[in-house]
Amino acid sequence: MAQETSKPQTVSETFAAFLADISVEDLPADVIAIARRDIVDALGNAVSARQTDYVRQVLRSCDSEGPCTALGHPRGLDAAGAALVNGVAIHGEDFDDTLEGAPIRVGSMVIPAVLAAGERFDLSGERVFAGVVAGLEAVCRLNYVAAGHMHRAGFHPVSVVGTLGAAAGVSVALELDRDRIAATFGVAASFSSGIIEYLTDGAWTKRLHPGWAAQSGLKAALIAREGFFAPRTVFEGGHNFFKSFAPTATPDFSHLLEGLGADWYMTKIVFKPYACGTMIHPYIDCARRLGKEVSADDIISIVCDTGEGLVHRLWEPLVAKHRPPSGYAAKFSMPFCMALGFYEDDAGHAQFTDEAIHDPKLQRLAEKISYRIDPDNEYPKNYSGHLLVTLTSGEVRSYHQPHMRGSPKEPLSDDEIIAKFYANVAHGGWSREKAEALLAFCGALETHPSVSALANFRN
Repeated sequence: MAQETSKPQTVSETFAAFLADISVEDLPADVIAIARRDIVDALGNAVSARQTDYVRQVLRSCDSEGPCTALGHPRGLDAAGAALVNGVAIHGEDFDDTLEGAPIRVGSMVIPAVLAAGERFDLSGERVFAGVVAGLEAVCRLNYVAAGHMHRAGFHPVSVVGTLGAAAGVSVALELDRDRIAATFGVAASFSSGIIEYLTDGAWTKRLHPGWAAQSGLKAALIAREGFFAPRTVFEGGHNFFKSFAPTATPDFSHLLEGLGADWYMTKIVFKPYACGTMIHPYIDCARRLGKEVSADDIISIVCDTGEGLVHRLWEPLVAKHRPPSGYAAKFSMPFCMALGFYEDDAGHAQFTDEAIHDPKLQRLAEKISYRIDPDNEYPKNYSGHLLVTLTSGEVRSYHQPHMRGSPKEPLSDDEIIAKFYANVAHGGWSREKAEALLAFCGALETHPSVSALANFRN
């Protein structure tokens, strides 16, 4: 449809105009660095999960063959299938990136969608890289508009906001203009979905959410590219996106209208040192320090000061969190993750097993851990950890982690990101040689004349 110039520019059109102008050659160095890190981290995570039951099940559900790659699998898929499988794999072990201040995953929705579009349409690495940056920035900004309110309504922002972010990334990779990108948001908003009922019993549906968002966002961009008529006021209209998914919020559209191209929200992306729920990480750091100083037998109780927004996802019901039903459910149990950190001095792939949840010593320690709500806790603006430990001697010790490691306050180094990548790829059963080849591909993505070389990583 022709643009009606008599109408004022909507929120989606203003934001789309910024996205349409993104060019790799004009990007700040820190934005380029974050995008490269996220691509490396995401693809390493995808390989780590390639042999899991849930990834194989999702792969078997895909009907259509095509030119696109599901990392670590020999079968070529259509673009939607590749986006789905890779999104599920990247996020499946809960080791992918996050966003501090407005909690959401970022790359696991965007990167699979844009890579699939790149293979499907034989795009250059530069176009794919621009699309990744656009999608990451879109997810981050969109999630700040009503931070925390989607969780409150029972929705998972990963699959709700993530669909729009994936759509933005694909639109920019395909060089759509402002009006087509704005229409992409209008279409993608009707594709958004995803509830958080997985928290009740550690069900696998959370793992589906980034993949579904990736394939839905991809499809939204392709539909909008054809000129499909979509609502211009998708963000601020009477029946808008935020009213539907975050009904308790008063949307702050400044995040979509101000500082565009100057203040890059994606630089707030956090890379995770542990394979579990994001807000648990500072508490694990405290538990690791505790484990180096005292014996579990000397502990009477551990009380954790926590933000109210963490309780329904990571603390309650407390009895169930003390004894999670599976290794996957344990990733969202504050007490059990802390017990793992105490005994194992880590919380990675090796720790979250179905055998670990039946370990008596882990269960005993987890059952000593409880919480109290601290009204001054900074969540979600800052993730911190606070332990008050009472010992059999009567001594009370306090442990404090002021922020999440991996965040801009204490970022992981390039060496740590690469070490995590190699460990993830090895966990997925690949050789060091193959890992080095994938790392080289990721680290120079924007220089490739085509992303067709991704097909080299299908087995």
